[in-house]
Amino acid sequence: MTEEHQTLALLLFSAFVAVTLGITTWVSRNRRGSAEEFYAGGRLFSPMENGFAIAGDYMSAASFLGVTGLIALFGYDGLLYVVGFLVAWLVVLFLVAELVRNCGRFTLADVVAARMRERPVRIAAGTSSVTVSVLYLVAQMVGAGSLVALLLGGTSDAARAWTVIGVGALMVIYVSLGGMRATTWIQIVKAVLLLGGTIALTVLVLMRFHGDVDRLLLTAAERSGHGEAFLAPGLKYGGDWTARFDFISLGLALVLGTAGLPHILSRFYTVPTARAARRSVVWAVGLIGGFYLMTIVLGFGAAAILGPDTVRGSNAAGNTAVPLLALDLGGGAGSTGGTVLFAIVAAVAFATILAVVAGITLASSASVAHDLYASLRRRGGKPRSEVAVARIAAVGVGAVAIALGLLARDLNVAFLVGLAFAVAASANLPVLLYSLFWSGFTTRGAVWAVYGGLVPAVVLVVLSPVVSGSPDSLFPSIDLQCFPLQNPGLVSIPLGFLAGWLGTVTSTEAPDEAKHAETEVRSLTGAGAA
Repeated sequence: MTEEHQTLALLLFSAFVAVTLGITTWVSRNRRGSAEEFYAGGRLFSPMENGFAIAGDYMSAASFLGVTGLIALFGYDGLLYVVGFLVAWLVVLFLVAELVRNCGRFTLADVVAARMRERPVRIAAGTSSVTVSVLYLVAQMVGAGSLVALLLGGTSDAARAWTVIGVGALMVIYVSLGGMRATTWIQIVKAVLLLGGTIALTVLVLMRFHGDVDRLLLTAAERSGHGEAFLAPGLKYGGDWTARFDFISLGLALVLGTAGLPHILSRFYTVPTARAARRSVVWAVGLIGGFYLMTIVLGFGAAAILGPDTVRGSNAAGNTAVPLLALDLGGGAGSTGGTVLFAIVAAVAFATILAVVAGITLASSASVAHDLYASLRRRGGKPRSEVAVARIAAVGVGAVAIALGLLARDLNVAFLVGLAFAVAASANLPVLLYSLFWSGFTTRGAVWAVYGGLVPAVVLVVLSPVVSGSPDSLFPSIDLQCFPLQNPGLVSIPLGFLAGWLGTVTSTEAPDEAKHAETEVRSLTGAGAA
């Protein structure tokens, strides 16, 4: 790209950053400083506003960059992410949204601790939430590095590193100054921009093929080099039994993981009632469903118009397929139209990353302050304000995410998010469902459910081809690999549920029937909800 074109794209980046920092500054001057304001935005958002914010939280760099890239490279098998991400919302809508809003205040641990001994449960749930959040943040950092490296016309390690550090610094500023209210408005602005950009690109792709979807798919298959196999299952996950089990594992993680994501659960506390939480999810499902249908068109459009070799040549994992597609649809490299469209799409993708990292950082800092700090601080000492601790935690979480993002910069962002979903489904979902629906569930069962899913999930990732043992690993020069699957969900999710059951049946603690009855009434009716 020419220097003038880079300048245009950077100006659009700067404009979005300026707008979001303006929102954050405005909110920071008009907030009360209470925990409810910082964690839940005062519970003042309408279902439509919260629905857009949930959609903004969920439509991450993995969706816009990673999924489209996987479809462009692997065709039908890339659709697994689309199906998994969307079907997951049925679990959230029917099993989680209203009940979590009624039972908790700010975090997942609030729901579980309502009928258990607080300290061990909060420590376990807080640890799990921070782990999931950091894994999710790494994916966004990788997406930011790939995007800006492409924008600046190079893929140097220095450019990616400074991009990751810059994104980390911005997210700490958003969370520390603005809390949930600023984060929510940033999500809403980002959702509108992302949907608008995706609609425009989808229309342009369909116009290129005169509205003939069949021709689009056949052209994509022809240019892929795989022929009809590009449109059939098995190109990525059907080679052998290991690949097929990886397919099942990833599907389980995607479908079950959403209901355990801390930054999604925290969004249900920003509305005044459980009914509003459910209506928020309905809004979110509609927006997210439309978005994922369009990513299918964009993925196959990138394969048909650019070809997988071009996509892979820019970024081996396919993370830059959408910006390259925009460049071609606008008239190609060197054209004003192509550069303007490329710059707009790149700015929207960057906005996506900034908004999502703000939401995740807020959720993780809330877990650190509200759950871990409140449980681990020394008794009798002078307690710090929870909000002050949350701001400090945002800096720490940001630093860890930056470091891991620099390590994982060559992995596909959708794949990285799949790992975060696996840990969420293994550690958070079992304890959440048991707490809501099993009257005999005990404190030991809750702690065992969290660690019984969290520890195997993390250990299996460390021992998988993701970390070592192959040229595409994080550490290709060493070999710790002894677990063949890239996603641990097939093993770790059942272990989480099994550990929760085993901890409960071996516990000497009698379940508190009265507290369960109180929680059940509260979850279903909203009586006594915060």
